[in-house]
Amino acid sequence: MAARIELLVTSGEFSLDGGTWQVDNNVWLVGDDREVVVIDAAHDADAIASAVAGRTLVAIVSTHAHNDHIDAAPELAARTGAPILLHPDDQVLWQQTHPDRKPDGALADGQRLTVAGVELTVLHTPGHSPGAVSLYAPALGTVFTGDTLFAGGPGATGRSFSDFPTIVDSIRDRLLTLPAETVVRTGHGDTTTIGAEAPHLAEWIARGH
Repeated sequence: MAARIELLVTSGEFSLDGGTWQVDNNVWLVGDDREVVVIDAAHDADAIASAVAGRTLVAIVSTHAHNDHIDAAPELAARTGAPILLHPDDQVLWQQTHPDRKPDGALADGQRLTVAGVELTVLHTPGHSPGAVSLYAPALGTVFTGDTLFAGGPGATGRSFSDFPTIVDSIRDRLLTLPAETVVRTGHGDTTTIGAEAPHLAEWIARGH
């Protein structure tokens, strides 16, 4: 039974530094008919649980701890028994949203998660946040970049705990080195490819965002 990728788009609020914005988030599911991983449990635990559809939820993986990517994680974990995994460098952001509930496990650069016979390799890609990670699945020809890399450039770095030179380093050294045909599945908006984005790195650096 081949592993597959499913997309659920949920809507809600992103809040940081005293501001609040309405956002649509991409919730990615990777697995088969028996088991699945959820990448970024955003906004709507009911909708995500429906998409899991009774399969074993191996893990709830958080690409970073901005509230719009983790707000539904504790409820989904409570329903399914799945562990919430987060890079420890984002603990300070996690606590802003869930002060009374810690993640269940830590993500580390180079760590490999397996679901439905497919390996997801954790790439620490800080910049949008200190503990931001991407998940590379070479067998599926894809990388899940959260808010690190989008169609058209880097994720935002104008708010607390973010840094533009750091995200540029992450994109250049960790993501643009992947095969050009690798599909980039983002935390918001449309997919792209490494090959489509790589030629524009110098433009992004010049514009500063």
